[in-house]
Amino acid sequence: MARPLRVQYLGAVYHITCRGNERRAIFKEDNDRQAFLDILANSLNIYTVKLFSYVLMENHFHMLVETPLGNLGAFMRHFNITYTSYYNRKYKRSGHLYQGRYKSILVDKESYLSVLSRYIHLNLVKMKEMEKKSRGERVKYLKKYPWSSLPGYLDEKNKEEFIDYSMVLEEFGGDSEKGRKAYEKRIFADLSDGIEINCKIIGQSILGNDRFIKWVKGTLVKRKRDRECPAHNELRRYRAKEEIIAAIEKELGKKVEQIKREKGSDRQMVMDLLYRAGGLTGVEIGEILGVDYSTVSQGRKRLREKIKQDRKLKLRIDRIERTLSI
Repeated sequence: MARPLRVQYLGAVYHITCRGNERRAIFKEDNDRQAFLDILANSLNIYTVKLFSYVLMENHFHMLVETPLGNLGAFMRHFNITYTSYYNRKYKRSGHLYQGRYKSILVDKESYLSVLSRYIHLNLVKMKEMEKKSRGERVKYLKKYPWSSLPGYLDEKNKEEFIDYSMVLEEFGGDSEKGRKAYEKRIFADLSDGIEINCKIIGQSILGNDRFIKWVKGTLVKRKRDRECPAHNELRRYRAKEEIIAAIEKELGKKVEQIKREKGSDRQMVMDLLYRAGGLTGVEIGEILGVDYSTVSQGRKRLREKIKQDRKLKLRIDRIERTLSI
């Protein structure tokens, strides 16, 4: 059987699933689940990926993500390899943790974002042991289960920093008490009515309305080889680099030529944004700033520590990122 089509482009949304090898557990205790989420949060930051929803089961996980930079493959390689390394070290094992490569369904964001979010959350009660439970018991289980993004959708106090709730809740009235109540009402109606998406997936890889499917097949698939051409990638990367530098210079009120001669947060900010938003390597960033790649790596690490303590610095970086997202 041929592998399902895997398309990457700027702003693509995917439903990701990954199962343990031979359906074995990928989490043995809650510390593993917390380590998984810590690694996930770091990977999201490094690759500028948005996470809308997730659920961690014993032997698999589901995620709904958006890739503003069109870099799903790089993100998943880094994330899965890092968690596998953690798991293998802890349990003194070797080899593959997952059953083959991860499965990704390309999702029509406009038509199916909230549907997939609810579908992912409801996976918790599709287990055989839950089928005999009453509706009330299943509702209680969904609300109490800690290894899912659902609690943050139902109660603001449970929100996690690495989840983007606003995009899904926009359909229900926004990221507000009203929006969360509407989402809760809808998902528990789905608990009774069910959500069926498998029959709507085209070619094991695309979920969307007819217009979206036609666009993917007629435009993106035909251009796939062109997008993988090195010359095309270099052109896209160069334009992204110039846009990032221009946004930083505007925010800081000084040119990058001045920033590169300085040591401190401003230069570290340039390093981090070129890496995360531009997809440049440490070596490439070092060439721009006149430093070696190890300085870039250390600079980015120090910036992440500073952001935890300096709210003004974080807000400044957030403003630049918003400018780049327009």
